Amino acid sequence: MEINVLILSAGRRVELVNCFKAARDKLKISGKVYAADMNGTAPALFFADGYFLVPRISADDYIDAIIKVCNENDISLIVPTIDTELEKLAQNKEKIEKATRARVLISDYKAVSICCDKFKTAQFFKEHGFGYPKVISDEDIKTKNYKFPLFIKPLNGSSSINAFKVNNEKELEFFKEYVKEPILQECVSGREYTVDCFSDFDGNTVTVVPRLRIATRSGEVLKGRIEKNASLIADVKKLIKAFGFIGQITVQCFLCDSGEIKYIEINPRFGGGAPMSIMAGADSCENLYRLLLGEKLSYTESWQDGVTFARFDGSVRVG
Repeated sequence: MEINVLILSAGRRVELVNCFKAARDKLKISGKVYAADMNGTAPALFFADGYFLVPRISADDYIDAIIKVCNENDISLIVPTIDTELEKLAQNKEKIEKATRARVLISDYKAVSICCDKFKTAQFFKEHGFGYPKVISDEDIKTKNYKFPLFIKPLNGSSSINAFKVNNEKELEFFKEYVKEPILQECVSGREYTVDCFSDFDGNTVTVVPRLRIATRSGEVLKGRIEKNASLIADVKKLIKAFGFIGQITVQCFLCDSGEIKYIEINPRFGGGAPMSIMAGADSCENLYRLLLGEKLSYTESWQDGVTFARFDGSVRVG
């Protein structure tokens, strides 16, 4: 059986492209790992087995372009990688899957739309009994019902763009004007984790891997340590079930000094640091191939505990 994978908005996701290629080769599967991007100099394109230039995500013909690529190259799986494409893919998942033989690695639109709006995400955490940073409302600001430090970010933000710690009234006044459509929350402290989660196409959880964020740059992890924290794993499993996610999910949270878990946000896609968990043994790429081959997967914690990874930049000639 030939399995061809298409990674969208490939950008700098060289690690992810290579992880899919390694999993394919390990399982001795016939097929190619393709990459797509709107920019012909995106580095990951040059590590894929082939690549395609597609319109901007906001373009009216974006979905039709993806369908065309899938049909012309017999794509089995479509893998999104950035937040801005998630809602559009979720909205058009049924259309794409009916028009091609590809599966779109995206949860249903309701879950995705919640994750793409920080206020809706916080409301979901509240309604389902999960810890989260308190949201500071306009009424709270008016009545001074808050204390510094606070944290402000765009409702639909990504990659820590325009996300700031607010230390005093002067900064609060400035950032409220500077950040478009902001959400203002208490600033939590403690050990910050990214949790790489994978569920099968029926929503059954297969792996939940916490990664301590040791160092970051522009919102993406540079150094991380895999930690098999039982209480964190158990709580995240409940969170996944509450949302009904499928595929790869990236959960951001803090484990506070009090032991309370406070969730910051959820990205229903592969995170930039996901290859760390893959290299530790929670191989979501291999799991995807196995699912496409018709295998049934069970929950496992057979991945390595306590391993630390450091990421680095590289160069490739693009012209």
